[in-house]
This record gives sequence, structure tokens and C-alpha cells, in this order.
Amino acid sequence: MSAHGLIVGAARSGSGKTSVTIGLMRAFARRGLRVAGAKSGPDYIDPGFHAAATGRPGVNLDSWAMAPALLDTLAARQAEGADLLIVESAMGLFDGVREPEGRSGAAADLARRFRLPVLLVLDISGQSQTAAAIAHGFASFDEDVRVAGVVLNQAASPRHEAQAREAIEARGISVFGTIHRNPDMALPERHLGLVQASEHAALEGFIERLADTMERALDLDAVLACAAPLAAAGGSGAHHLPPPGQRIAIAQDAAFTFLYPHVVRHWREAGAELVGFSPLNDEGPADDCDACWLPGGYPELHADALAAAGNFRRGLARFAETRPVHGECGGYMVLGKALTDAQGATHAMAGLLSHVTSFASRRINLGYREARLLADCPLGRAGAVVRGHEFHYSRLTDPGCDEPLVALCDALGNALGPAGGRRGHVTGTYFHAMARAAP
Repeated sequence: MSAHGLIVGAARSGSGKTSVTIGLMRAFARRGLRVAGAKSGPDYIDPGFHAAATGRPGVNLDSWAMAPALLDTLAARQAEGADLLIVESAMGLFDGVREPEGRSGAAADLARRFRLPVLLVLDISGQSQTAAAIAHGFASFDEDVRVAGVVLNQAASPRHEAQAREAIEARGISVFGTIHRNPDMALPERHLGLVQASEHAALEGFIERLADTMERALDLDAVLACAAPLAAAGGSGAHHLPPPGQRIAIAQDAAFTFLYPHVVRHWREAGAELVGFSPLNDEGPADDCDACWLPGGYPELHADALAAAGNFRRGLARFAETRPVHGECGGYMVLGKALTDAQGATHAMAGLLSHVTSFASRRINLGYREARLLADCPLGRAGAVVRGHEFHYSRLTDPGCDEPLVALCDALGNALGPAGGRRGHVTGTYFHAMARAAP
């Protein structure tokens, strides 16, 4: 039998989607259901919480970055062996870019494509009957996106709940329950969003408390009854990123954490072996690997330790003499000459590329990116087009003198110019790659 699924959406970020999603996942798992999770859009952190709540790896489903056939493949694979697939929306349900229908990156694209109903989380703090206008707007905005019902969040009192609930139900929209204000539901944050699941103190207890809250506050039978069969029969994996080698050394510790689950899974299924090492423990890449990958993460929080890791830096330099080394975002920062932290202290980095980055004067860089490769590299062959995103607060204070690696465009096709760097076997960009673009 095909897995059933639903999408947890909201009007905006910060409405409580993640807490509701995690709590529902664990609450349904307590009932003996096999639950799988997915996240719409480019997000490294939420899939980790989904995995912790369900015991199954998470996945990203991004309708802009991923060709439709790849999207179908990933959705179908994630639902294999599951009874229920819960997809968490990014930002607001309809938030995306102006692209052809179905390729905006919004969670609403997934609702249409896979015919999944939406559970709408409404933060009603500072409003009462107005919540009904918002719910009605969502329910009527797109006839191909079905809002099955609403969860009220941040209710201040029973009277506050009643005012919002009665107004919404008068519009013929189901209210599945109400979550009252509870500071214990808040997830800790840092500058790139939530603190990662692996860093959350007492994570298991926190997830259990979220499940307790959902069991008390929501009609779980009604939520489960609204889930619909997932309309994804599988597509093609042709647009996956190719593995950069047969044995891939991957930096893995608190400074290097951002690897997409679908990328790792494909590399392994393509026959590659992933060999982890920890720069923070002063480890270099294994000599018997044929490629090295430095993921994004938080090197700015560990710049002093990375600067002191002489064995790591020497081992990385030896490796790069004969084999490819690639860095994304935080990994790109570490490949540069120096990094200035938030306190203004400058730390020497690997020096395999010549740029300098700084976190001292922060400026957010956020958005989808399409990259045309200017040379053969671990992302693919010269001329190939890769889609992904940028999300960082650091900036280049000295672009260095290396040859650029990619020519970038934004999501609307506006040229952003050359970016990244390449020197010998070493390449890097701020850009996080998600998938090869459709031709």
C-alpha cells in the first residue's frame, strides 16, 4: 500500500511548523506507525530533527533546484516502507520564486504535484478573528492546494482560542486543535537558523515533550485521517550530483556539518565510500582516498582551533598536490588564506586558495543559485549547470587571485558574475550544490 502523506505549512517562518512537525512525527511513531519526514526547500538543519524524531533519514524536496523527475524519485524513495510521510514547508506555504508553475521552490508545488493535503499552522498571537481571514485566504488561494485543516498556535487563553476557532469553523474550515503558549516548545537558534539536532542538549527528552504536547492539544485521529496517498511513482535519478571519487574523504565535526542527505545517499548507492575525518581533532584526509570534500558548517565558531590544527592543514595540502579538494561555503572559507571571526580576530586558514573571508561585519547572502561550471571539478564537467543556494553571513574581504570556478545566476536568471575559486586540484564556492539542472 502506498504511503499516505501531508504537508505542515504556515503563513510565514516562525509560526511553529518545526515544533509541530517534530511532535507529530514522534506522536504518530508512538502509535506504531512507520513515519518518514521531508523538508521543502534548501535546509540542512530540519532534516536532522526529522531523523531524530522518526529514526529514519530525512530528505529535502526542492521544486526549483531539483528536476521534476528527481523530485519524484526522492519523494517515492522517502516513502518506501513508511505508513506516513510528513513534509515540513519552508517559510510560508506559497513562498517561492517566479518560475514556471511547479518550479517555484514553494511547498505548495509539492502539494500540487503529489496531491498532498496541507495542515496549516497559524500563530494567532496578537490576533483573534483575523485568523479566520488568513485561514480562508489560504483555503481559497489555489484550488489545487487543499487545506485540510488548521492548528492554532500561541493561544493566550481559552477565550482567545475560542474566538479564533469559532471564526475559522464558521468558514467551514476544520480546526484540529490548539497549542497554548509554551516556552518549552521553542527550539534554540543561532545565526544560520536553528541549532542542529546533534547539538541540542537532551534532544530525546525535548522530542518526547513535543509529542506529549501534540497528543494533548491536537485531534491526532483527525490529522491522520486527512493524510492522502502520495502520488509519486518514482522518476529518474539522472540529475543527482555525481560522486567526486570512489573513496571520498569528508570533513565531519562541529565545524563541518552541512551535507544534504539525498547527496550522501546517492554517492553511496553509486558505489562511493565516504571516509570521515575531523579537522577539529587535527585530522587530515585519509591517504587512500581519491577526493576530499569540505562541507559547509560553522568554521567561524571554531576558527582558532582550525588555525591551530597543523596536522590537518599539512595533510590537506599534501592531499591537494595530487587529488581534488572541494569546499562549500564554510569549507570554502577554510580553504582560503584567512578568516576573521565575529570578534575581529584574524586566523590563518589552509591557504590553498587565496581569498580572505570575514564574519566581523556580517551581511546576509541568501538565495537560489544556478551555476555553470567553468572547469572540470568535483561538481561535474566544465559547462555543466548545477542548481543550489547560498546562505551565509560572512563575506569576501579579499577575493584573491585564483581563477573563478563558476558563473552564477540567481533564481530568475539574472547574471551574478563569476564566483568561487580554483587553483590546481583545489576548488571552492560559497554556493551549496543540490542537483544538476534539467537540460
